[in-house]
Amino acid sequence: MGRINGSRVVLGGLVAGVVINIGEFIYNGLLAADAMADAMARLDLQGYPPGAMIMYVITAFIMGIFAVWLYAAMRPRFGPGPKTAIYAGLAFWVAASLFQTVMQMGVGLWPTGLLWAGTGWMLLELPLATLAGGYVYKEGAEAKHGVAAPASSAMTGSGPSTPPGHGTPPSGSSTPPSGPEGPGY
Repeated sequence: MGRINGSRVVLGGLVAGVVINIGEFIYNGLLAADAMADAMARLDLQGYPPGAMIMYVITAFIMGIFAVWLYAAMRPRFGPGPKTAIYAGLAFWVAASLFQTVMQMGVGLWPTGLLWAGTGWMLLELPLATLAGGYVYKEGAEAKHGVAAPASSAMTGSGPSTPPGHGTPPSGSSTPPSGPEGPGY
C-alpha cells in the first residue's frame, strides 16, 4: 500500500475548501439568510460575532483537507476515481453534518427545518467538494505522470485480482492504464 501524498492532500483539500466556502456562501448567505436571521433573532442574537466569518472560512478549508485525506485513505480499498471521492464525501457528510444535526436537534436552539435544510445542502456540497479535491489528489507515479495508478497494483502488484482495465499496460505498450474512472483521477 502506498503512502498518502501529504502535499496533494493539502492542495486537493484547499480546492475542496473553496467548493465548501462557495457552497456555504450560497446556502447561508443567500438561500437561508432570512431563516438564519429569524432564528438568531429568536435567540436574541444580533448577527454573527466579530471574527465568526473568518473562523467559518478557515474551518471550511480544514474540512476540505480532511475530506481529501479521507478520499486518499479510501483509495487502496475502493480504487482511485470519482466513485471513491463521492463515497468519501458521503462518509464525511455523515460524520460532519448528519451527526451534528441530530445533536443540535436535541438542544432545541435552532428550528428543525433549518437544521435539516442545511444538512440536505451539505449532502450535495461535501461529496462535490471531495470530488473536486480528489481530482487534484495524486499518488506516486500518477503525481509525476498525471495518470491514476490502479487500485490493486498499489496494494498487491498487478496480479490476478486486478480489475479489467486497471492492470499494467501490455508489454511494449506506452499507453498508461486508465480504468473506467477515466484519466485525471
